[in-house]
Amino acid sequence: MITRRALPAILSLATPMAAHAQVFPDRQVRMIVPFPPGGLTDIMARLLAERLGIVWQKPVIVENRAGGNALIGADAVAKAAPDGLTLLAMTMAHTVNVALFPNAPYDFQRDLAAISVLGSLPLVVTVAEGHPARDLAALAALTRQRSVSCASSGAGSPPNLGLELFRREARSGANLLHVPYRGGAPAVTDLVAGHVEMIVANLPEVIAQLRGGRLRALAVTATARHALLPDVPTTAEAGLPGLLIGNLTGVMVPTSTPEPIQATIERAILTALADPGLRARAEEGGFDMLGWDRARSARFMREEVARWSSVVAEAGMRPD
Repeated sequence: MITRRALPAILSLATPMAAHAQVFPDRQVRMIVPFPPGGLTDIMARLLAERLGIVWQKPVIVENRAGGNALIGADAVAKAAPDGLTLLAMTMAHTVNVALFPNAPYDFQRDLAAISVLGSLPLVVTVAEGHPARDLAALAALTRQRSVSCASSGAGSPPNLGLELFRREARSGANLLHVPYRGGAPAVTDLVAGHVEMIVANLPEVIAQLRGGRLRALAVTATARHALLPDVPTTAEAGLPGLLIGNLTGVMVPTSTPEPIQATIERAILTALADPGLRARAEEGGFDMLGWDRARSARFMREEVARWSSVVAEAGMRPD
């Protein structure tokens, strides 16, 4: 039973938290991207950070903490002060890492809370412009005849999972050689340079090179053609219907972040994503904008963890 004498003390404890939620943020916010600059997650994070800075009238700084298959950056956020001032720019890789790294230094489902799934996009089976394979069927046939190197942004990344789906659908077996990088941008750089032969890439990471004629898209890993690549067939049209995979990007905070602050961040993100300028720039980069609320985002991430845990087990994937 709460007495009149106890009530002022309880209110004195609650008031600072409520006041903090009302004025949040009262200083600079960090958004940690667990990949190098220039990749899918970094692109969306910078678009969002710029708009959130306008919404909040406080700077939102993007900090790249690459390495450890995106574990390093995620761990930093999971162990950050639960004040809402440190955000994680997450991607599908984090839902895959649950199965790939069972002894990770943090627990994805326990230590991090979903705020919003921001957007999604297909992957693109891509080769250098001078590659002998002119279409997906020819590339699949080539991988059954000889070794073909395939870049990815690390073990468990969407390009790595795309590679494994390609291996299964094309019946490439051991001929498909996985070459992991510390992010999508350096992987694409080496593809252009001819150090690797193919990549199942996140669309934003290759769109400029495709438009510039330095890379060639063979298929998009979706059920419909993409507006930015209307002449590129889907994997089903190109003969590998089982090669279906999409990526996502979202925002998470430490689970212990108070509910009022989580709700404040959610509202700000949904407001930012409604900005026509942000949406246009994101869609120009290949994103399909989603802007889901916390409940839907959390449910989707749980479903993704279950889905990719099955794929990791089936493929016998191991960390590089």
